Amino acid sequence: MFIVERLNAREILDSRGRPTVLAECSLRGGAAGSASVPSGASTGTAEAIELRDGDIRRYRGLGCRKAVANIQGELNNALQGKALDSQRELDACLVSLDGTPSKSRLGANAILAVSVAFARAAAAAKQEELWCYFADLARVTPKSLPRLTINLFSGGKHAGQQVVIQDVLIVPAGTRTVDDSLALSWEIYQAAAEISFRRYGMRLLRADEGGMAPPFRSPEEMIETAIEAIESAGLQRGKDAALAIDVAASHFHSADGYRIGEDLLSGAEMIDRLKCWTETYPLVSVEDGLGEEDWENWPGLTSAIGQRAIVVGDDLLCTNVARIRRAIQSSACNALLLKVNQVGTLTEACEALQLARGAGWQVTLSVRSGETEDTWAADLAVGWGADQFKNGSLTQSERLAKYNRLLVIESETSFPTNSWPMGLRQG
Repeated sequence: MFIVERLNAREILDSRGRPTVLAECSLRGGAAGSASVPSGASTGTAEAIELRDGDIRRYRGLGCRKAVANIQGELNNALQGKALDSQRELDACLVSLDGTPSKSRLGANAILAVSVAFARAAAAAKQEELWCYFADLARVTPKSLPRLTINLFSGGKHAGQQVVIQDVLIVPAGTRTVDDSLALSWEIYQAAAEISFRRYGMRLLRADEGGMAPPFRSPEEMIETAIEAIESAGLQRGKDAALAIDVAASHFHSADGYRIGEDLLSGAEMIDRLKCWTETYPLVSVEDGLGEEDWENWPGLTSAIGQRAIVVGDDLLCTNVARIRRAIQSSACNALLLKVNQVGTLTEACEALQLARGAGWQVTLSVRSGETEDTWAADLAVGWGADQFKNGSLTQSERLAKYNRLLVIESETSFPTNSWPMGLRQG
């Protein structure tokens, strides 16, 4: 039994310098916890809605004072002195108090901040690690750590739109520890930085999640430069390191088709392009390869490439149980990109996790482009047994804080890193 003593909140800034929300939860007996929440740049239309102030004179309307006030006022008043048996009961109260399907009244940012702050306080009250608390919530017994997918190059909304696809990521394939995965990825990142300077005259300038953003002329050039960086680091592609891509196809999809450079592709032609990439390059994960409402073509994509790479739904699914269920029934993909702030509470995200697991899917737990130094996402990735962890690049403190948290958990548990779900190859 947990009794909420007080909720508090404040507006803070995320890694892009934009406002976000930090909540604090105090429980009777002295346990307390705080949590700050992320925000995305590339967002699906079915995501829970952040509450922003809309005052263009302050942070161009992005302020979060209304969300903060909702925590300090309505949520605190409703929950103060309330006895709660579990995280599920707390989250059910939050959902009921908001009363909207999209969390738009009180704000998904306010609701998630309270959900995670309560989790931290409850874990402290139980005198257990946060990842253990998360594991209990999901009824998971962790035995391994997630394999890392580390941002190398960025385009799309994470950079300057110089190339349409959003991210090319390193998958350290031949490692068994987080420690070794980070060291191997660092070598590739440095090799990529040297190539970028030599070829494009570009210093180490970074996109939202720490990836580099040279002026690539095409997605193929972006992927091929990543392969060159692997080999320049003295590593074998597809064996020591493979690649993942976040296509974020919704951002270049319209009623006319998929616009890549001078090419306008139909859904079938887009699938053929992605199939060609997975056959040519060491790609083991393709995220959002089609538009978020292109349900007609998603099953064809999974059929075409699903034996070579995991087919990940992000904007397609939005960590939304109804959309995940539809994707399972239609064989639209075989992996979930789980972002808790897409749905708004830990309990709802846990339901999405369990639905995906029940279908035999892979699960990649992901942070967002606008992050803070809070590390709860690393604990969540471990506690919920995520297969992969998508946290950005090896620069910027908001990314490194989470990698460093994984290193601590690794040293305390000696858990190995997950193996990839299918055989890696040279490509």
